[in-house]
Amino acid sequence: MNRRAFITLIAGAVAWPLAARAQQPGMPVVGLVNGRSAQDAARNAAAFRKGLNEICYVEGQNVMVEYHWLEGQYDRLPSLIADFVRRGVAVIATPGLTAGAQAAKTATTTIPIVFGVAEDPVKLGLVASLARPGGNATGISVLTSEVAAKRLGLLHDLVPKAVRVAVLVNPANASIAEAMLREVPEAARAIGLQIQVLNASTSREIEAAFATLVRDRADALFVAPDAFFISRRVQFATLAARHGIPAAYPTREGVEAGGLMSYGTDNVDMWRQVGAYTGQILKGAKPTDLPVTQSTKFEFVINLQTARALGLTVPPTLLALADEVIE
Repeated sequence: MNRRAFITLIAGAVAWPLAARAQQPGMPVVGLVNGRSAQDAARNAAAFRKGLNEICYVEGQNVMVEYHWLEGQYDRLPSLIADFVRRGVAVIATPGLTAGAQAAKTATTTIPIVFGVAEDPVKLGLVASLARPGGNATGISVLTSEVAAKRLGLLHDLVPKAVRVAVLVNPANASIAEAMLREVPEAARAIGLQIQVLNASTSREIEAAFATLVRDRADALFVAPDAFFISRRVQFATLAARHGIPAAYPTREGVEAGGLMSYGTDNVDMWRQVGAYTGQILKGAKPTDLPVTQSTKFEFVINLQTARALGLTVPPTLLALADEVIE
């Protein structure tokens, strides 16, 4: 992305909430909430608008979108959702925020909810079934057990001598942390790895977590999906490089910042799908009639420069599997 395009995206991100407040009477309002910052989510928000455009909705012309970026402050969720319900927004969209979908589902049974979650929405209580959601919620699902196991396996393939892997979770993002603590140890046992679980909810706690994994001689780091962690990706890359720790991230942003690898759902495409479902509901579709779809686009990204700095040789088979190799 060139400098001018980047500035345009960020300027738009800052202006969105202001534009939403100046909505035209009678124009439907979509309340969107996500755990990232506006800067981190600029590319994703553009994909959401693209999905709306596919259903003939254009922000500012026939729909207004209020973007609320939590920046990892998950305790803001209840008041935000309560405000959406009080004002009667047309749709609540929670792409990439499981806790947001749960909060919305608890707060309202009438306002349509379009989610993008990293767990089984049936087990979360968001829908009755994938094919027939029932109620007022539908959206996109990513089964983290499969994704987490795959990412751990790819990390092991990249660092075959690794025995002990530190898993970092954000306890403030409870639903994702709990899912990781269920799924990663099981995947680790299957390939003979030992797991050390570490917690962090602040930048200082990230520093402390790295000090602990270095002291305990962890061979690699597995970073759980979390918006706050994405916002601290430069800190992660700096600490991992300083201590020579191979790290695996859930999204490509961590690798672009200097991390070793990432494997996970294509978040940009997921946001587009959430936007398209939001548009369909604005056009009159009912959530109960829109089946939950499962994400089918995944990305495997390797930073070859980081691999070299860590003294790792990336097998040709992994290079061939990668969707992108950063030189």
